[in-house]
Formats: sequence, structure tokens, C-alpha cells
Amino acid sequence: MPKISEPTVAEHRARQLRNLLDGARALVAEEGIEALSLAALARRVGLSRPSLYEYFRSKDDLVAAVVEEELPRWAALVERALAGADGLDGKVAAYVRCQLEVMTDGRHHAAVALVEHALAEPALERIREGHAQLLRPLAAALAEGGVPDAEVRAELIQGLVDAAAGIAQRRPGDAGAVVGATVAQAVRGLGPVSKLIRATR
Repeated sequence: MPKISEPTVAEHRARQLRNLLDGARALVAEEGIEALSLAALARRVGLSRPSLYEYFRSKDDLVAAVVEEELPRWAALVERALAGADGLDGKVAAYVRCQLEVMTDGRHHAAVALVEHALAEPALERIREGHAQLLRPLAAALAEGGVPDAEVRAELIQGLVDAAAGIAQRRPGDAGAVVGATVAQAVRGLGPVSKLIRATR
């Protein structure tokens, strides 16, 4: 039986998995997504490749595990941001600001980079399911506000956020202006719909 560092095998595996996921995030943050491989991770944490395969069958499996772990925390931040905002416009603005803060502040750099990583099924499906958690509170707020096609509009707003994150990373000195412009664009896009809804009530 292999030597374990915790009272039980289950606790040892949980601790080892935590170390592996932390190591993978650190690799991406320090050296970029291209540096992430099972071999590089094994070297970083001092495990043999066969031992690593007990946790991840492939690089796709590793990427999906890192993102899956991060997305619920990310989704919780979004939910809290929307819960503390007033009105539909306020909730859309809170969503945009929260998403851009997460995507540009460095704390979630690995997850942001890995979400963009080209994956094969079924790892891609695992990430899609996690990513849907991020959109759910916004889609719910839009639907509650009477906005038609709420899920589609939530996806469109997320598209604005994704584009803005890319701009903010290329122009870090303009990050505040990029956030402001994105909020204005997202909220104004709801303007005609909001007026039409009010007019028909």
C-alpha cells in the first residue's frame, strides 16, 4: 500500500487532488496555458506520471477539473452581485462589473484561460454545464424583468463581457473606461425593450 500523508486514504486523495489542482493553476498563471501538461504537472508536484493518471486520464480531464472547481465559486460571486443590485438595469450592470472584475483581476486567471481552451467531448460538456451557472442569475433577472428571449440576451451580454475582457487585458490602463463602456452598452441594449414593456403594461 502506498504511503499516505493523511489519516485515511480518502483524505489523502482529497489532499493530493487539491495539490494537483493548485499546481495546475499555478503553472497556467506563471507560464501560460501552453505550459500545462500532465508531465509538467507531475514534475511540479513530485508525482510519477502513473500516479497522476489515477487522478486525470488526459490533459482535457485536468483542464475540465480545474475549471469545474472554480466555476461554482465564480457563479456565487455573480449571484451575490445581482442579489445586491436594484432594478433590471442595476442587475445587468452588476453582472457586467462582477464578470469583468473576475476575468481581469488575476485571481481567476487560470480558470479564465482554461475556459477558452479547445477541448474534446466529454470534457467540453462538463465545462459548458459549469459555465451555464454563470449565466443563470442574469437570465433569471432578465426574464423577471419581462425581457423576451432572456437566455439569448444573457448570452449576448456575456459576449460583450468576453470582448471587453480581451480589450481590458490588452489595454490595462483603460480598464475602468472599458468597464464603463461595457456597462453602458449592455444596459442601453435593453432600453427599447424596457420602454416597450412599460408601454404595454
